[in-house]
Amino acid sequence: MTRAKIFGIAGWKNSGKTGLAVRLVAELTARGYRVSTVKHAHHDFDIDKVGADSFRHRQAGAHEVAIVSGTRYAVMHELRGAPEPSFEEILARLAPCDLVLIEGYKREPIPKIEARRLEAAKRTPLAPEDPHIVAIAADHPVPDTALPVFGLDDTTAVADFVVRVTGLDRLTENR
Repeated sequence: MTRAKIFGIAGWKNSGKTGLAVRLVAELTARGYRVSTVKHAHHDFDIDKVGADSFRHRQAGAHEVAIVSGTRYAVMHELRGAPEPSFEEILARLAPCDLVLIEGYKREPIPKIEARRLEAAKRTPLAPEDPHIVAIAADHPVPDTALPVFGLDDTTAVADFVVRVTGLDRLTENR
């Protein structure tokens, strides 16, 4: 399998990035694409429950903890003071797929759509300063832009755009 196509969703906190990402994953997987996601968190986070065996393994100092069942597995990697892995290092750890949808990583030089919502914590547009933003999805009119503008909830149109921009449509033709 060739390297997965990559497309990002960027925006300020509460701009609608996660909702758009979730809807795009559902839409694109329904179309038959294998989609993986990467979300960047700007804060300490934990996906493990306090007191769970895997949590206790990490607390004891394990470098990596794998949790495996008949339906899924997860690997948690503790940095223990090491620097955050690069964007490329994270992509290299993913299993082969058709598309990697990136939420966050707003400074990476990848094609991305900017999510904008009136209730966002910050509303300074990213597009004018980022040549990698190829479209805008907003819950309000967006004047003064040459970029394509979609309704934030117009998942079908945004998915069509992502398929076209990334070349996923050519992947389908070759299947």
